[in-house]
Amino acid sequence: MEDERSFSDICGGRLVLQRRYYSPFCWEFCLTCPGLSLCSLTAVTCTVCMILSAAIFITLLGLLGYLHFVKIDQETLLIIDSLGIQMTSSYASGKESTTFIEMGNVKDVVINEAIYILQQKVIYYLCILLKDPVEPHKISQVVPVFQCSGPVLAEEWDSWIKWWFHSKISEESPYCFPETLH
Repeated sequence: MEDERSFSDICGGRLVLQRRYYSPFCWEFCLTCPGLSLCSLTAVTCTVCMILSAAIFITLLGLLGYLHFVKIDQETLLIIDSLGIQMTSSYASGKESTTFIEMGNVKDVVINEAIYILQQKVIYYLCILLKDPVEPHKISQVVPVFQCSGPVLAEEWDSWIKWWFHSKISEESPYCFPETLH
């Protein structure tokens, strides 16, 4: 003899309880819950694959953006005394960015100092101060040199500063100290 009853589980799913009676001392109980159908399994698998594919695609786009706009492989500084300063940045993607500053727009070259409060660190970097076109005695912009390398080596600063001071000696710059140029 067989008896069948339907119940609901906690989530509202259908459960079927089957009782089979073989003898007064032998019963069989069988609880059947709806299994995962092939259709629902396929839908879940496709959804997970689409989410993972989107995550991989977004990660790749972010990486390409980083390589194209942020990651600098090489920076070049070309100085022509009578003409100006050309700064070229070559990115990992092959893109190049060039900035030219006319020598007449350069007010001074300084070693700037930055303080990283959270890291408790002080760094020094080379900057070009540009003259304000309206008021030449004022500074309009500070242009850092060699941005990707962080602080540049002291020898490079020395050669840069010596070149700058030698070019400014004839102008009698208040910042020029000839005894440091030896």
